[in-house]
Amino acid sequence: MAEAQEKDNMWLWIGVIIAGIVLLAVLLKQDETKHLEMKGAKVTEAAAQAALEKTKKLNNVFE
Repeated sequence: MAEAQEKDNMWLWIGVIIAGIVLLAVLLKQDETKHLEMKGAKVTEAAAQAALEKTKKLNNVFE
């Protein structure tokens, strides 16, 4: 009788490990660039003008 061969799962494990490393790299890269989002774009024109006027008053600049 022929003996049953055990299936070699080495390539499956290597694939899972590579996929895990790629996933981890993508997640870490997203976290790394989180602080680069443009937060100034959310400021309205009126708020920017009010901040400029306040700065001018503090510096005693009158036009």
